[in-house]
Amino acid sequence: MGKQMTEMLKGLLEGIVLAILSRRPAYGYEITAWLREEGFSDIAEGTIYALLVRIEQRGLVDVEKVPSEKGPPRKVFTLNAEGQERLDEFWSTWSFLAERIEQLHHDTDSTHEKEEN
Repeated sequence: MGKQMTEMLKGLLEGIVLAILSRRPAYGYEITAWLREEGFSDIAEGTIYALLVRIEQRGLVDVEKVPSEKGPPRKVFTLNAEGQERLDEFWSTWSFLAERIEQLHHDTDSTHEKEEN
């Protein structure tokens, strides 16, 4: 991932993680592994764990400690009602921005095509 992609992703990561948790409860390593499988290979586990701490502190998830076969218990995160509200806001904001950016992109392409002709 390039620097620009990394910077853009930082602003979106909370929404992405909340979307993952809206599908099913998960623990930090599962979330990181899923993101890497989806092509977000440069995301460090520490980034996800720090984000999970923040969303837990803000009351967006419920946490349950589940025994692990290896090592200490795992913290499993479940999206709660407040987290679902934040996710709904994220999707609304994303839709608004994506439409505007797509329009800007289309307008820019049209301008370049006219200049080339």
